[in-house]
Amino acid sequence: MLSELRSGKITIEEAEQRIRLLAIREMEIACLDLSREARKGVPEIVLAEGKDDASLKKIVEAFLGESGRVIITRISEERLEALRSGLKGNFEVKYSTVGRVAIIRDRGDAYPERRGAVSLITAGTTDLRVAEEARFVLEEMGCTTHSYYDVGIAGLHRVFPAVKDSLSKDVDVIIVFAGMEGALASVISSLVPVPVIGVPTSSGYGFGGRGEGALTAMLQSCSPGLVVVNIDNGVGAAVVAALISRMRWKSKD
Repeated sequence: MLSELRSGKITIEEAEQRIRLLAIREMEIACLDLSREARKGVPEIVLAEGKDDASLKKIVEAFLGESGRVIITRISEERLEALRSGLKGNFEVKYSTVGRVAIIRDRGDAYPERRGAVSLITAGTTDLRVAEEARFVLEEMGCTTHSYYDVGIAGLHRVFPAVKDSLSKDVDVIIVFAGMEGALASVISSLVPVPVIGVPTSSGYGFGGRGEGALTAMLQSCSPGLVVVNIDNGVGAAVVAALISRMRWKSKD
């Protein structure tokens, strides 16, 4: 690679990208994948849940030092404040109390270019926590988001304005968040010409009330164009939606 760089066969930027593709930083507590954004175009996302404070701080500092930004999910406001106060550098913090998700970035870094649009539609207000998690990830990946909350099929008339407005905004993907029996995802998928990602949420009563009922119903849907992620997986849905949106915009270019 260095010989190719010296002879002019590749540019400095190409050499840097090849090096980054191999970049792995081993830590006592984790083996960090520093090349994910170069490979996938997906910023680093750290799940705070299950990590002790010291480990979380080391991981966050490592990624901030490498790329200047990091997304942290499932983190309380109190824990985030303790983490932020211990960081060295000029960082700005964006936080969603509902979604328990934070973005920390170097103040000198540019924001991602806005390309593509994704709608977020929830069946009920209890689904907002997952939808807000997804919204933060989408916007950090450069997508414009349009949110429509509490439009479940218990009042079917509420669905149509959200669908109509989404299509008028020429969205690339629609993400539907629903607990209970999860039927909203199938209904919306039957009405729109764009991919729909169903996110079953852990809301409901009794048997299947932790999201299993919604997951099973979405997986068994006969509505074409619907794909499903795991229960409460707002991050996974957001990443896939952003990648689909990015590919659509590349084809337009």
